[in-house]
Amino acid sequence: MRAVDTNVLVRLLVQDNEAQVAEAERFLGSGAWVSTVVLAETIWALESVYELDAMAVATAVGMLLGHEKVSLEASDAVVEAVRVFREKPGLGFSDCLILHLAKRAGHTPLGTFDTKLGRLDGALKI
Repeated sequence: MRAVDTNVLVRLLVQDNEAQVAEAERFLGSGAWVSTVVLAETIWALESVYELDAMAVATAVGMLLGHEKVSLEASDAVVEAVRVFREKPGLGFSDCLILHLAKRAGHTPLGTFDTKLGRLDGALKI
């Protein structure tokens, strides 16, 4: 399976360049894999550049999870990260993803200086 980078996902999600959206959709036609790094970069772009709020970001990630041609790396951790992020949108999605990737790998507690993140199961405010 082929992989995509951040720019391809951003085009698909924000639909702001008709020609690039068409190319991205064509490329995804045979399926594509998305790494957690690309997902995190995509979320950063949606929040920082496009100024999407937490619920819009959670919806975008949900769309990727449900896309029949997209395969997300560590999708089980992404599902859990979205769940927690929807419950606690004051946390960053990337923080939620980092925590659930650490849990998935069996490397907890996740040490953090972030007070909000440190309150979650599997994290430890240091």
